Amino acid sequence: MEAKLFEQDGVTILQVTGEINISTSPDLRKVFEKNAGKKLVVDLAKVNYIDSSGLATLVEMLKKMKSQGGSLGLAGMSEKVKSLFEITKLDKLFLVYNTQAEAVSRAK
Repeated sequence: MEAKLFEQDGVTILQVTGEINISTSPDLRKVFEKNAGKKLVVDLAKVNYIDSSGLATLVEMLKKMKSQGGSLGLAGMSEKVKSLFEITKLDKLFLVYNTQAEAVSRAK
């Protein structure tokens, strides 16, 4: 997994590439913790796989972001990843956007 952070229009963007799994979740958690309380959009367009520990990390960080006054949106999911969120009903828990641009415009 590779994670790249940058800011756009007052919103922090985290572009993730690769897999979010039991091996990479701790690294992702560190990135989230450094950005708690911000408006954060996670661009998942280049994520091809998320396992249960990856989902658990995202849910944990959503709760932490909200408790510290921030927000967490997910953008650009592939059909495979989107299907996983729909099956687990997590698409109802997260703010899900089709594109990074849409997420940034709504998060402002």
